[in-house]
Amino acid sequence: MTSQINPYNINGQYPVAGQDNNSQGFRTNFTNTSTNLEYAAQEITALQTNAVLKAALAGVTLDNNMNGQLLYNALTQQITQAIFPYGVLVGSSQVISYTAGYLSTLTTDVTQPTTTISFSNLNVIPSGVLATWALAITVIAGQSVTFTGTYTNAQGIQGWATGNTITFAVAGTYTFEFSTINSGSSITINEINKPLQPLNNSSEDLAASAAANLALTTSYFSTAAAETATLAAGVAGQIKTFAMFADSGDMVITVTNAGWKTSGTGTITFDTIGDACTLQYINAKWFCIGNNGCAFA
Repeated sequence: MTSQINPYNINGQYPVAGQDNNSQGFRTNFTNTSTNLEYAAQEITALQTNAVLKAALAGVTLDNNMNGQLLYNALTQQITQAIFPYGVLVGSSQVISYTAGYLSTLTTDVTQPTTTISFSNLNVIPSGVLATWALAITVIAGQSVTFTGTYTNAQGIQGWATGNTITFAVAGTYTFEFSTINSGSSITINEINKPLQPLNNSSEDLAASAAANLALTTSYFSTAAAETATLAAGVAGQIKTFAMFADSGDMVITVTNAGWKTSGTGTITFDTIGDACTLQYINAKWFCIGNNGCAFA
């Protein structure tokens, strides 16, 4: 803004020394000085109230709330974002505040099979602007997290099912970013820390009596004698492949939620080099979608 202070309406040459001066000149200078001080007070108060500051002024609490005002054509460097740690949850639900910071962190209660997450204060987001926030959530294998609200772009997230529920096959910390352009009426969700693992490296040498790693696509094995292994429940759409690499005894894998059984577990027996099969987890069961020589029971 243009300052209203006028330094030129005060006569610096008045009064004149050594002569009788008209009192009107004094009154004019006093009036103009008083007016300029009023302008100065108003403008300084406006700056204290509205300016963005790098430190608090004396006697004033720093508040750099931009109140939704547009900041544009700016060059930025070393910009950080706030993290709010919710800690370890006790119970089965948590409300995450949008205003707490860009990233919230939370560890689920290991005694709860399902945790419900909801977001608050989305109403402060003006409709028609993009707002983003993130959640890093630490879970154990088999836990589920349900997000309240209406979500889009979720189909590519492993374990996502109808009802906005993600079931995590593997323990770990998973980070999701959320965004909205309509004050939270609908929310886009993306997983932003998914490991990018090439297919030719996503395998394991399955040991005797071990549980097949659900985080890897393929498990192969070379038996030294008759051996067993297990496959736990997966998540919707998950694919798992088994292959016998060398045979010095049968391998029998016990499968939770076997699709070839009415209910419960089933077994897959490998008795020859080259025996292999591919399973997919469909509607809460493992179904065989490809088989070379394996026996199912």
